[in-house]
Amino acid sequence: MAVAGDYMSAASFLGISGIIAISGYDGFLYSIGFLVAWLVALLLVAELLRNSGRYTMADQLAYRMKQRPVRTAAATSTVVVSIFYLLAQMVGAGSLVALLLNVESDGLKNLTIVGVGVLMIFYVTVGGMKGTTYVQIVKAVLLMIGTLLITVLVLAKFGFNLSELLGTAAEESGKGEAFLQPGLKYGIDFTSKLDFLSLGVALVLGTAGLPHILIRFYTVPTARAARTSVLWAIGLIGAFYLMTLVLGFGAAALVDTGPDSEVVASGGNLASPLLAEAVGGGDGSSGGAVLLALISAVAFATILAVVAGLTLTSASSVAHDLYANVFRKGRTTEQGEVRVARIAAFVIGGVAIALAIPAQSLNVAFLVALAFAVAASANLPSLVYNLFWKGFNTRGAVWSIYGGLLTTIVLVFFSPVVSGSETALFTGADFAWFPLSNPGIVSIPVGFLLGFVGAKTSHEPEAQARYDELEVRSLTGAGAEGPVSH
Repeated sequence: MAVAGDYMSAASFLGISGIIAISGYDGFLYSIGFLVAWLVALLLVAELLRNSGRYTMADQLAYRMKQRPVRTAAATSTVVVSIFYLLAQMVGAGSLVALLLNVESDGLKNLTIVGVGVLMIFYVTVGGMKGTTYVQIVKAVLLMIGTLLITVLVLAKFGFNLSELLGTAAEESGKGEAFLQPGLKYGIDFTSKLDFLSLGVALVLGTAGLPHILIRFYTVPTARAARTSVLWAIGLIGAFYLMTLVLGFGAAALVDTGPDSEVVASGGNLASPLLAEAVGGGDGSSGGAVLLALISAVAFATILAVVAGLTLTSASSVAHDLYANVFRKGRTTEQGEVRVARIAAFVIGGVAIALAIPAQSLNVAFLVALAFAVAASANLPSLVYNLFWKGFNTRGAVWSIYGGLLTTIVLVFFSPVVSGSETALFTGADFAWFPLSNPGIVSIPVGFLLGFVGAKTSHEPEAQARYDELEVRSLTGAGAEGPVSH
């Protein structure tokens, strides 16, 4: 439940339903990408990672490589992925609270994001891993119940006839049959088709490199439990994503999604809460108010839980990898690590809050897709090479992490996401020369290529000598409970 809870973020609940409500069939492709990604995580990394690491992704890499460069690179990547992901959660939380409190001025919306962010970060620093795990479990249960309730109520409106729901959604969207066909968002021209391919690659490969998902495998007692957890998570997440289909098309059918609507102004992020209000009886009705409050509370719990998981992961990486192993070279106490983790949580959260303020008009599922691109470009190549290639070494790991990370960030910065489009972060500027919104199709191969070139152009007998030990450990779990060698 906690693994599923970690994964079903505001992007899933608010973002995907919003994209479906605005873009129809093409929006549902996000659901498919997020779900299929779990199979990659299950087959490639879940069990092997649980067997061969202790606390963070860097432990697994540092087992057979030079500690300081690898841990520094892994911690940097973890923090960047977490900030991208946190950004999406903060934007979702800001939209939600602004809707509930009827906040319309930009200044108050910004204050809302700051207030929500500070509240969540304070919770993480007090709660720790155990508190975060229980919140994930409670949130997963609440999210499934809330989503199921709205799904049933939407279907009841159409006599449990899915065809009637889809027909009404197409009619009310103003786009007719095109709303139910591929191509409304990603089939316009060659660039948009390429953008979709890039998005798909990033989504499918990204999960296996997400630090807050990887750290969750270390909280189970055995490799078998890690594998079972991922299987259960696939079942829960699969059911949830099928229901987002009903939420998205239900919002298109029952809520105003026109060009000047609240849904479009929020980048689609308010589709689910406004749908809850609509099926409860509409604006001004008691039933509508109760359901809006219920779904907003569920969404808020969802955001809180994911923020907790992300902040904890990035703060742990800063404390365990950078502070304890790079700066202090292992000469530190557990209390010292915890103190540094708490300070890091506030700093990372502060950066996410500052970036969320200009990003309020962007869809949260889209923002999370950027985090997936960073994870797939920077983390996945080094993890896969380390697990399956004896010739991989420190230079390869450092080059693949930094290379994938920098390529992704540079391409995103010079893409239509940041400037040169109506929905960009900076609408008044235009310095975009990279045409794709998601850089995965370029940055992921760059990460793998640099890892290969880095390993081939350096000689490190120690890394090769320790591969056999790592292989036995990752396949059998032997020695996984012992201390990681330095």
